[in-house]
Amino acid sequence: MSSTKRPKVAFIGTGGTISSLGIHPLELQDYGIHDKRMHASQIVERFPVVNEIAEVIPVDFRNVPSPEIYFAEWKELATLCHRVVAEHPDLAGIVIGHGTATLEETAWVLNLVLKIDVPVVLIGSQRPASGLSTDAAINLVNGVRTAASADSRGRGVLVLLNDEIQAAREVTKTSNWRMQTFRTPDFGILGHADGDRIAYYRKPERRHMPDTEFSITDLDALPRVDIAYAYAGSDGSAMRAFVAAGAKGLVSAGFAPGMPPAADLAAMTEAVKQGVAVVQSSRAGSGRIHHSKKLTDAGVLAADNLNPQKARLLLALALTRTSDPAEIARIFATY
Repeated sequence: MSSTKRPKVAFIGTGGTISSLGIHPLELQDYGIHDKRMHASQIVERFPVVNEIAEVIPVDFRNVPSPEIYFAEWKELATLCHRVVAEHPDLAGIVIGHGTATLEETAWVLNLVLKIDVPVVLIGSQRPASGLSTDAAINLVNGVRTAASADSRGRGVLVLLNDEIQAAREVTKTSNWRMQTFRTPDFGILGHADGDRIAYYRKPERRHMPDTEFSITDLDALPRVDIAYAYAGSDGSAMRAFVAAGAKGLVSAGFAPGMPPAADLAAMTEAVKQGVAVVQSSRAGSGRIHHSKKLTDAGVLAADNLNPQKARLLLALALTRTSDPAEIARIFATY
């Protein structure tokens, strides 16, 4: 295939398992102790078959363990995505290699702040690039195929692993080691990266990039928002400690179907009175939160069906725009 006919896709590497190298092919778990990670250009060199799919433009970012990725990296990534699109007007799409620990959070933030109309696809792997039967190579190839597909446009930021294409808003990691770790609990996948084509079956309904009201370009940080996990006997201490630490927002990962323990609710009510925005989510990870009279009376908002970590990020971005509870409720109903 001639290079003139291949779509042009940028590949940004941020580290993670997909970039990691162990010493032995059976080193499938503790490979991180070697601290050996490849940059984007090295990953493409290791799996050169991807160049048969597209003209891949490797963009070396910096290798960061995904548990350490937060606002500074998100701001850099957003800036980088905008720059790459500006430098390559004929770019078909962008693929971002990422560690799976926080992949869903990075995908969700980018889904809310990017102002580009090309597909952006996050990929990772469950096995290191050096591991026996690694999924790094096929996820890279299928990520590039997905980003290059015209059918991927208009679906927001996508996540591709295990041949499955999922929406950034909905996808979550559900298993420590299994290849099918990324799932969409309520609605299922958007489509498949099959051998013959990229096959879609639905589109996300909620608002997503590039048509959003959020931007992090001019921000120095996100407002502090913390998550308090409900458990039998939780007494509100975590809530009060977060407020004392300067939290501007709180998310309660409550009991299903979205009930905080009484002591947590008392602390949440106190927080609202102190001007802290409080959102009720569920530790179940699936299903909408009913905005009950009890929550309404306490001034607590509902997270819709967002899991706690996704609700936290939407609340943080909402707080960069407004502190009005009615406006925050609108944002949760929109995105």
